[in-house]
Amino acid sequence: MPAPQMWSPRTPPPGPGEPAPAGQATPGGPLSPPPGLPGTRAPDGLVGAGGPDALAGAGGAVVPTAPGAPGVGTTGLDAAVGSAPTTTAPLPPALNLLVIEDDPVGPFTVSELLHTAGTRVRIRTARNLTEAERLLTDDVNCILLDLALPGRDPDDELAALRHLLRLAPRHAVLALTASTHAERAAEAVRVGAQDYLFRDELDGRLLSRAIRYAVERKRADTAQYKLAESRLRAQENARLERGLLPTPLLEGSDLRFAARYRPGRSRALLGGDFYDTVRTPDGTVHAMIGDVCGHGPDEAALGVELRIAWRALTLAGLCGDALLTTLQQVLEHERDGDEIFATLCTVDIAPDGRRAELSLAGHPAPLIARADRPASLLAYESGGPALGLLPQTRWPRRRVELGEAWSLLMYTDGLIEGRTGVGNQRLGQEGMTDMVNRLLTTGLRGESLLEAAVTEARELNGGELTDDVAVLLLERVARPGDEPIRTEAGGTA
Repeated sequence: MPAPQMWSPRTPPPGPGEPAPAGQATPGGPLSPPPGLPGTRAPDGLVGAGGPDALAGAGGAVVPTAPGAPGVGTTGLDAAVGSAPTTTAPLPPALNLLVIEDDPVGPFTVSELLHTAGTRVRIRTARNLTEAERLLTDDVNCILLDLALPGRDPDDELAALRHLLRLAPRHAVLALTASTHAERAAEAVRVGAQDYLFRDELDGRLLSRAIRYAVERKRADTAQYKLAESRLRAQENARLERGLLPTPLLEGSDLRFAARYRPGRSRALLGGDFYDTVRTPDGTVHAMIGDVCGHGPDEAALGVELRIAWRALTLAGLCGDALLTTLQQVLEHERDGDEIFATLCTVDIAPDGRRAELSLAGHPAPLIARADRPASLLAYESGGPALGLLPQTRWPRRRVELGEAWSLLMYTDGLIEGRTGVGNQRLGQEGMTDMVNRLLTTGLRGESLLEAAVTEARELNGGELTDDVAVLLLERVARPGDEPIRTEAGGTA
C-alpha cells in the first residue's frame, strides 16, 4: 500500500519563470500562503499541517516562526506599520526516533519533524537491523520498526521485532504495519512493543503523540519491573535473614527460653548482634550472646558466621578458653579489617540447672533474678578482652551459683546505651536493672518481660534505638524435691 509522503527536502526549487509552490516565496515576489492556512490543504503527512506554526526550510528541518515576523505568517502591510515582533518560548528538547524500514523514499525523508504543539522529532533511518544496531545509541528515545521488513522468518511474522527487543531492551518500540494487519499489530504489543501505528493512517501529529506515549509507557513499564524485582529481592532477603536467625536446640531440657531481636538497620531482620542456645548430650545447656561492632550488612554476615561457628564448636565439645580462642581465629579470618572486633558472653549451665560456668570477652555481665530476691548483675571481676583485639590472649572462666529457681537475662549493649529522657544520660546497667526489677514486680515473665523491657528502653530513648538489640532469657522453675544449695559461707542460695 502506498505510503503517505511527508514534507521532503528533495522537492526542487522552482525554475526561472515557474510559479512557486504554496508556502514558498519567489525572489522579490509575495509570499504564498503556507500549507494549513485557511483556504489551503496541507499535503498528507506534513507535520504542522493545520496551523501556521512552522515552515519547512530548504534543508528539510522545520523552522518555527514567531507571529509578527516579517515575511512569515504576516503581510507586508504588517511589517510596514512596524508590528512589534513577539518572543517565542524556547522549544523543548527534541525526541530522537530511529526508523527501521527498507523504503529509501518512504514517509520519513526529513531529518527533523515539528509537531504543532512544539515537540521536535529528529529522525535517523536504517534499512535493516544490522544497520540499526550501529545507529542504536543511548540518546535514541524511540524505535519505529516496520514489521514488513524483508528477510524476516517466514514462520514468524514478528521475528524482526523479537530480535530488536533483544538488541534494545531499554528502548521504547513502535510497530509499523498496514491497517489490514491489525491482528499482527496487536500481537506486536503483546510481544513487547509499546504501541503500533498503521502506515496508511500515519501523519506527523499522530507520530509525535505516539512517540511520546511509547517513551512514557516504556518508563512506566521499566519502573514497574524494577519495583517488582525489588520486592522479590526484599522477600528473598527476608527469607534468608529469617533463616539465619537461630532456632534453640533445647530438646530434653526443662529450662524455658525466650529471645527478642531488633536490628538497628531500617527494614532489616538481621544486625551485628547474635545469640544461640544448644543442649549437648551430657545435659549441659550452653547459651551465648555477642555483638560485632557496627550494625551494617557486613557485620550481620560476620555475626552469623560467629554464631554458626560457636554452635559447631560447642556441639564438638569445646568450651571456655579453647572455644573463644578458636572463635577469635574465625573472626580474624572473616573480618574485612583489623579494626573489626566482637564482644561475647557464654554461659554453660550444668545438667541440674543450679550452677553455671561464665566467660566474658568484653561483654557486659548477665542479669540474674532469683526467687524472692531482686535482680542483680552476676559478679564477675575480671573478664577477657573482646575477640579480635589482642592476639594470643586468654579468657578466664568463672563458676557461679544460680539457685533453685532463677531467670537469667543476657543482652547486648544496644539495650543499655539508649537515653533515659533526662539530658544525655544513658540507661546503663543500673538503669536496666531497676527497669527489670520494676517489670518483675508486675508479674511479667518470659516473652512478655523481654517485650516490655525493649519497648520501655525505646520509649525512654525518645524513639527507635539506633544500635542492634538482642536479649535472651533462660528461666528455671523450682521443682518438688529440690534442695537448697549450700554456699561456702554456710548459707543457702
